Amino acid sequence: MNVVSRFAPSPTGLLHVGHARTFLIAWWNALSQGGSILLRLEDLDRSRCSAEYSDACHRDLEWLGLTWDGKSSHQSERSDELRAALEELLSREMVFPCVCTRSEVQAAIAAPHAEDASAVYPGTCRGLFSSLAEAQRVSGREAALRFKCPEEELRFKDGLLGDISLSPKSDFGDFPVTSRDGHPAYHLAVSVDDASQGVTEVLRADDLLTSCGPQAALQASLGLPRPNWIHVPMVMDSNRQRLAKRSDALSLQAMREAGVDPKILVRWLSHSCGLGDLGAVTPREALPSYELAKLPLQPCVLPHDFLSKLCAGELPSKSPA
Repeated sequence: MNVVSRFAPSPTGLLHVGHARTFLIAWWNALSQGGSILLRLEDLDRSRCSAEYSDACHRDLEWLGLTWDGKSSHQSERSDELRAALEELLSREMVFPCVCTRSEVQAAIAAPHAEDASAVYPGTCRGLFSSLAEAQRVSGREAALRFKCPEEELRFKDGLLGDISLSPKSDFGDFPVTSRDGHPAYHLAVSVDDASQGVTEVLRADDLLTSCGPQAALQASLGLPRPNWIHVPMVMDSNRQRLAKRSDALSLQAMREAGVDPKILVRWLSHSCGLGDLGAVTPREALPSYELAKLPLQPCVLPHDFLSKLCAGELPSKSPA
């Protein structure tokens, strides 16, 4: 099978070193198998996405030395396909109206991360309303649509982590497929887009591991193929906190503007991936040394001198731990 992978950033902020590491591994993994990789900008969150961040994403990836096949695409371009998937779920009564808080449902537009998870949805609105119109009439609020999750556990083999089991009752629950204003939510858009683009391999950070549950449920219900999933350890700052897009000092744009040599960054990233010290290299020059099996399973922690050393053209003194 020809491997097709993808970069799928959301243009809601600047890419940082954590994105760089995950995208680099995805690129290496696809190309090491003779495959291809696509760039898809996941721009469903209209209140936060901007053309400025989309442009910065292109510049950052090119600066790092990563390439992709064909033109980049935008998730918002596939509204007809997403609407058709929603209509199928509605016609088969696989979704139900939900009038829970706007903040809870709005969060579904963006990719969920492990620390964002609160208690699994308790099924408050499941079976309560017969239609969107009734939900809105009775509650006086706009309603979102939630997917009726099956009770069975999801079991799959992750390409790095091995056997994984996720439970709808304890790990993800009934999840939104639209926001309350009717826009498709994250899990539906990703599932439809991956199938439409022929994506066969999804390599992403392990804080998105539980996303496999909702996406597998949608793929099974809509008759969509399930890609091979690979979840890699995330990058943390020197305080062992997850990097956020608001960490502008660690953004690729800040590094570009500070004159950091991307080959020095790739050198450090290669070392963090278990490839040893390859010297100052491009991603393609490091490709022959890449093996997924070399990747450490613990989080990648940035050393305290990370930025200062990179700006000086030197390798940060402490190894990733």
